[in-house]
Amino acid sequence: MGFLVREMLSKDIERVQDIARVSWHATYEGMIPRAIQDCFLDAAYSTSMMNTRLQNSNLFVVEDENEVVGFADFSQVDDGDKSELRAIYLYPDRQGRGLGSTLIQKGIEVLGEMREIVVEVEKENLVGRKFYEAIGFETVKEYDDYFDGHMLKTIQMKWIL
Repeated sequence: MGFLVREMLSKDIERVQDIARVSWHATYEGMIPRAIQDCFLDAAYSTSMMNTRLQNSNLFVVEDENEVVGFADFSQVDDGDKSELRAIYLYPDRQGRGLGSTLIQKGIEVLGEMREIVVEVEKENLVGRKFYEAIGFETVKEYDDYFDGHMLKTIQMKWIL
């Protein structure tokens, strides 16, 4: 069976919360203490915050074998031709199969007028960085990011369409 990318619905919130949690724990283990991860996830992916995102962002999910296994969150920036990829997460066992690239393509398709996508990724997140580089993102700056009492090195990347 193939996969399907569609707009996220309120019925997907619980699954997206689980994907975020599982993916964050797998990605940031050893980089960000688990307690800080959980504090962030509890706030950023609370049901009320997800409902707000549904109203104010462009959220897409990817289904593989009729099961939601990943999502992406695009937010329009400035004058409308720039978008921030605020989140893109897949269950770790579903990575490397083209699902993430398909989510990005769906965002480009739906946002139409978009000419640039900006994303931030932690320097130590080699899987994430390699994914972004493989689809055309380039590093534009690097900075220290104080994240809930924990210092991170963050890289901002940009993709000009």
